[in-house]
Amino acid sequence: MSQPIFPGSTIGILGSGQLGRMLAIAARRMGYKVQTLSPERNSPTGQIADLEWVANYNDLDAIRAFARGVDVVTFEFENVSSEAVSAASEFTIVRPGGHVLHTAQHRLREKTWLEENGFPVAPFRHVSTVEDVQAAAKALGLPIVLKTAGFGYDGKGQVKIDSLEDIERAVASLNGAEAIAEGFIKFTREVSVVAARGTDRSYVDYGVFENIHRNHILDITIAPGRVTTATMKCATEIARGILGKLDVVGVLCVEFFEVADGELIVNELAPRPHNSGHVTFDAHVTSQFEQQLRAVCGLPLGSTEQYRPAVMVNLLGDLWKNGTPSWGRILEDPGVKLHLYGKAEAREGRKMGHITVVADTIEQALAKADSIRTTLAPQLRTKH
Repeated sequence: MSQPIFPGSTIGILGSGQLGRMLAIAARRMGYKVQTLSPERNSPTGQIADLEWVANYNDLDAIRAFARGVDVVTFEFENVSSEAVSAASEFTIVRPGGHVLHTAQHRLREKTWLEENGFPVAPFRHVSTVEDVQAAAKALGLPIVLKTAGFGYDGKGQVKIDSLEDIERAVASLNGAEAIAEGFIKFTREVSVVAARGTDRSYVDYGVFENIHRNHILDITIAPGRVTTATMKCATEIARGILGKLDVVGVLCVEFFEVADGELIVNELAPRPHNSGHVTFDAHVTSQFEQQLRAVCGLPLGSTEQYRPAVMVNLLGDLWKNGTPSWGRILEDPGVKLHLYGKAEAREGRKMGHITVVADTIEQALAKADSIRTTLAPQLRTKH
């Protein structure tokens, strides 16, 4: 095991969105310096960092220069090329390793790896032509979901196919991108496990979070999730197995579908802090962001104990349609925490921030979240 990277050292973050911002806040609080690299200027992470590098991820000379000036490189999103990771690795430690990103950033590689290692996934086929999709529909049964193999998130790069007549249109929408066809899962709920693994193979997780989506974008997270003890145990055991088999150092989120009989199907892996883990910033002893920092720096992992039941609500750009929301009104409740990401332009569907609501019970937290939604935008009240 390598020597720990102690406070006073410099953390390099590839990516500069809200995940990097909250990681940078955790790092600055613990006395680390922070540098970030992305194509964006005055980014959410850059506003917190000591130094903001503006470069494309395929600019390998910039990646190398960036890596020379930091003590460890980590990620706030997984769509960084393996070439960029290799370039950074020439000059510094990269955690999680390039092999983790290589697997998790590509749906075909990810699904294949999960299946080969005995983890539960939806049936799938590798497809590239109309004929491939027709064969997959016959083998898997309709409906199926056609997904691009790479660079997909928040429902982007995927389309549901309900009939054979939909296939040509669906394939055309991919614009020639490599894809998978996946059996459609009728689930009762979506849940996730945010977990961390250290350089010493230590492991912690935050239990099971319950996630409700709107238009394929995470809307709210309920912590702890409303699942049975058996489901909780199964989900965390699967997560522990995945982080171990993949030899992860850092935070990784496992997203699941829970089906009617309680069975769990792994939907996706995210080798970084995750939107559903934002709730940990206010509701747990150690946030997922501090946990990522501890893991990649080779420090002992922190406690994942939860103080009180909590609900996280995403704030999308839709809320700014009629001007700046009335923050003062929602902050009248002392159990509400507001996080805004420093993004200059509010656009429909863009994640601008989130709120965390803590209460004595999940039911109370959900009721408060609904009240806040009514205050901000009545048409966006959460269904739960």
